[in-house]
Amino acid sequence: MFPYFNIDERLLALSDKAEALCRPAFEKIEENQRYTQQKMLAAFNRARVSERHLFGSTGYGYDDAGRDVLDQVYAYALGAEDALVRWNFVSGTHTLTVALFGLLRPGDKMLCVTGTPYDTIQGVIGLPGREKPGCMKEYGIGYEQLDLLPDGRPDYAAMEERISPAYRMVYIQRSRGYSLRPSLSVAEIGRIAEIAKRKAPDCIVMVDNCYGEFVEKTEPVSVGADIMAGSLIKNPGGGMAPTGGYIAGRHDLIELCAYRLTTPGTGREIGCTLGHSRELFMGAFHAPHVTGEALKTAAFASALFSLLGFGVTPAPEEKRADIIQVVRLETPENLIAFCRGVQKGAPVDSFVAPEPSDMPGYDSQVIMAAGAFTLGSSIELSADAPLREPYAAWMQGGLNYHSGQLGMLLAAQEMLETGLVRL
Repeated sequence: MFPYFNIDERLLALSDKAEALCRPAFEKIEENQRYTQQKMLAAFNRARVSERHLFGSTGYGYDDAGRDVLDQVYAYALGAEDALVRWNFVSGTHTLTVALFGLLRPGDKMLCVTGTPYDTIQGVIGLPGREKPGCMKEYGIGYEQLDLLPDGRPDYAAMEERISPAYRMVYIQRSRGYSLRPSLSVAEIGRIAEIAKRKAPDCIVMVDNCYGEFVEKTEPVSVGADIMAGSLIKNPGGGMAPTGGYIAGRHDLIELCAYRLTTPGTGREIGCTLGHSRELFMGAFHAPHVTGEALKTAAFASALFSLLGFGVTPAPEEKRADIIQVVRLETPENLIAFCRGVQKGAPVDSFVAPEPSDMPGYDSQVIMAAGAFTLGSSIELSADAPLREPYAAWMQGGLNYHSGQLGMLLAAQEMLETGLVRL
């Protein structure tokens, strides 16, 4: 089955068991792939994409039809009134930051209802000990949060009590970040949005949608969220976008974000696309299928490492709300070996041995396996983690299931060869 790689026969037998466990999950994932791919094709058709839209512009980018039509494609595919899709969003964090500063003004307050947000956003907000020059706190934008329940689920009762017109924004992080809490389904986001709009009708419900696009048939803006944002080197770029991000939601809010991205008054009317338009269109088209392949890889990883005796979340049969799979490896040695094995399954830099190192925006050393065609791409197979308790790996991506499966087997093989697992 794997003639080009030296994988222990006992692991291959375990792989067969893992795939059998995953079969019901695979069927559900493939059904979702069919639906979301159809939705994406319909978005391309509705936007009347033509060959001329695939070429870039230079300078100011005035009258760049491809840029404007790409916005339409994403808006239609994500179920939004409007979208702002640009290659010059440098990361998901940058995209979210543009939205936050575009929508909030000095004196406004935001309430995060999903606990402490992702590490890099903490510096943007200016949480205690993470204040950075130019953060929201420095501009007089207030921040409060509601902690999650002990099981990691949203505290709806606390939201009923806490949310009021005093808050300009209710902020939701869909994915788990570097935590063990479950990711939020679209239905759960819809419930939060309903509470927020009932308690504070004029508030903006914003969703950090990173890792969640096309995992379900609908997106947060279809169930009451006003705006959401994400990175194109995750799900919605389909593994082809070389960089970029998107903001999607209400038209008036998208305009405000565009003014923040460029300048008040010019907004989305400027911004050349250079030679990136074709990659961004192709990435969008492939995104639903590639997201499904990443989900299959995650389900297989969950099954394989649970059979090896490790804690996993989500479980193989569990409904997924994003592409992330957590494997609780319990020790630094296990974590490092796991990441080195994943790296060996990469098409790029497979010969590199990942080492824990300092990274901007994080308060712990981070180890990262990421042998990707696009640096840092999370829709390509990768695994990363801060070197701290519980020594879990957050694994995501896989451009196609077969290479993703192989990457997980090589991770297990590395741990077997170093004596960290026994069969």
